[in-house]
Amino acid sequence: MQLPAWLTPLPDAQQQRLLDAWAIEQHGIPSETLMERAGTALARIAAELVPEGRLVVVCGRGNNGGDGHVAARVLSQRGREVTVVEVGDESGSQLEASLAGAAGVIDALLGTGFTGAPRPPVADAIRLINGALAADPRLRVVACDVPSGVDGSTGQTAGEAVRAHATVTFHAAKPGLWIAPGKRFSGEVHIVDIGIPATGQPVKPVIGLIGDAVRELIPRRAPDSTKFSVGSVLVVGGSRGLTGAPVLASMAAARAGAGYVTVAAPASVAPALAAKLLEVMTIELPDDPDSGPKRGASRIAVERAGRAQALVLGPGLGRLPAAQKFARDVALHAKLPLVLDADGLNAHAEEGGLEQLARREAATVLTPHAGELGRLLGIGSSEIEARRLEHVRVAAERSRSIVVLKGDDTLIADPSGRLAISPGGAPALATAGTGDVLAGVTGAYLAKGVDPFTAACAAVSAHLTAGVIAADRIGAEGVIASDVIAALPRARDHLIRVSGSD
Repeated sequence: MQLPAWLTPLPDAQQQRLLDAWAIEQHGIPSETLMERAGTALARIAAELVPEGRLVVVCGRGNNGGDGHVAARVLSQRGREVTVVEVGDESGSQLEASLAGAAGVIDALLGTGFTGAPRPPVADAIRLINGALAADPRLRVVACDVPSGVDGSTGQTAGEAVRAHATVTFHAAKPGLWIAPGKRFSGEVHIVDIGIPATGQPVKPVIGLIGDAVRELIPRRAPDSTKFSVGSVLVVGGSRGLTGAPVLASMAAARAGAGYVTVAAPASVAPALAAKLLEVMTIELPDDPDSGPKRGASRIAVERAGRAQALVLGPGLGRLPAAQKFARDVALHAKLPLVLDADGLNAHAEEGGLEQLARREAATVLTPHAGELGRLLGIGSSEIEARRLEHVRVAAERSRSIVVLKGDDTLIADPSGRLAISPGGAPALATAGTGDVLAGVTGAYLAKGVDPFTAACAAVSAHLTAGVIAADRIGAEGVIASDVIAALPRARDHLIRVSGSD
């Protein structure tokens, strides 16, 4: 499986070991040379982040500790005051004393191959480093390759992990640096080239970080375009008290470039929607305000979907039993690409719901947050958050769909196991309605004929970038979903720096 060029490959721990061995055995690069390059770069970046004061280098017993020893030597040769602590059974008191008054710490305890929960004495060292940081917020912590306690392949943290301000990682970033909860421990990621050849590598990562270039794959309007040729989207949703969601989804689809957008909503709320939507058509579905869609509503929605290129199902639909059955019927029988969001997802939370989606003839994109994915898989949201990579892949395989697990580290998985990660970094998106916006953008890109994995990744990228633009304009704390929609046209050409290459 080959990753597209707009995904930056993220090798897991096993793949990185193979790359190291390949460089050593096939290209004759001594392991000592790789370690020297890694440690020297670690020293340089640590010195930049901690320009003065004493540095404590905390070393484990493996290669990660070796990198730390090189960094300590280089720092000392450059005139910096350095204390090296090798973690062992009797090192706790020494480390605690060394951390007192230090300006910075280099965490060189555990490397990318670590899994599970740290055990003493490493676990004690991690606790002492985090305790020193809590006692003195001025202390800067730099992790070597991956923060100790974080699984570099998955981002999982089974026990306590070092809370780093920056992570210096070698050759390529690792998935766990970008996937929560590991992402929250990594700080700013610095990627260092240590001389492993870029061509002919024996591994093909199936996980990648989304780059800006994916947005260039979305077709643009041409001089001879018409409102129908650039994509028609049908949004199906809305219920009493929940009219905002389909409004946001449909306006996002329009701002993302769809030429013709229609909302199909229950007749009881359609007038309210029509009053808010000037550029979007509305269709009334028979309903009872108290019990939800009536018989025949799903047939009307499916028939209308036949005139669109993509369907967004679920925003504001509600959880009445009739609404849930309506959503399942429409999802199963609509013969066009589908974005299933919000209550459309909840409608499939019953046993066999994911397998029903797998029977669809057209492409399907699911856009759950952790709670919704937990309901789809029959587990708690906390379990989803602890093992995000594993669960998003399970959902994609079972539903034969593209699954977009939302978050600062939004994960996009396809049924084959391929996975894309959003670099995140847009806290402005933490506001009600932005999920509806993402659903609408995804629908617009599907309607343009883009393959579903690319469309989902491009939508996540544009959505993130629009959040950044909106925050730059009015401040992150004041952004609301409609501000993100307004920024979508500019997001196509806006570039974001997501990581450092040193």
